[in-house]
Amino acid sequence: MGLLDNMKAKLSPAKDKVSGLAQQHGDKIAHGLDRAAQVVDEKTKGKYSDQIQTGTGKAKGAMDRLAHKDDPGAPGDPGDPGTGGGTTATPPDSPPPAS
Repeated sequence: MGLLDNMKAKLSPAKDKVSGLAQQHGDKIAHGLDRAAQVVDEKTKGKYSDQIQTGTGKAKGAMDRLAHKDDPGAPGDPGDPGTGGGTTATPPDSPPPAS
């Protein structure tokens, strides 16, 4: 077993715990991300609104992927042949998802 395999094995319980917390508190996390984005946007006087919105969308997407890791029908699940195991690529200049 290589170093990377050892690291994955040791971090697996932490990842499972984070996944469970994301499932339980997803709405609170999303609200916190929105609030943080709003505060930062106000502090920067709207200068970085697009970047803030993009980052918030990516953070919410990552949180959703974590929260639905154990859901067998969730998009991107390696066990779901209809999704390709989450290997779909997003074009680099695509707009952030609507919230």
